Amino acid sequence: MDAQSLVHVNAILNAISVAFLSMGYVFIKRGEWKKHRAMMVSALAASGLFLISYVIYKLNSGFAKFGGEGAVRYFYFTLLFIHVVGAVAIVPLVPITVFRAWREKFDQHKKIAKITWPLWMFVGISGVVVYVMAVHLYPTVGG
Repeated sequence: MDAQSLVHVNAILNAISVAFLSMGYVFIKRGEWKKHRAMMVSALAASGLFLISYVIYKLNSGFAKFGGEGAVRYFYFTLLFIHVVGAVAIVPLVPITVFRAWREKFDQHKKIAKITWPLWMFVGISGVVVYVMAVHLYPTVGG
């Protein structure tokens, strides 16, 4: 597998993390905290693998090109900007949220999780949308 193939791996890992996050949300709403914990640990693992893969990809491939024109180009770059800001913001939020649960400070965990979870979901979903737009819908001509 070459570094260029990692763009597809990254999208798959993002989608997997979103699935785990979704299931974790359902389980905690049902009061099934053991299943919630398992799903959140799985989401954390998928996101951790994503981060490793993403860094390797970026070190070897640089930035993706976007071939769309007109209004879709503005939409794409606006989404990409918001996605990147969210991704930067989520980096400290996830460990803080996990640490509070691990320390069994569930009141504090719940407060920050109300911010972390939707942002993490947005980053995961928007990452997949950016991938689909740049790689499949609007690739650069000849590349």
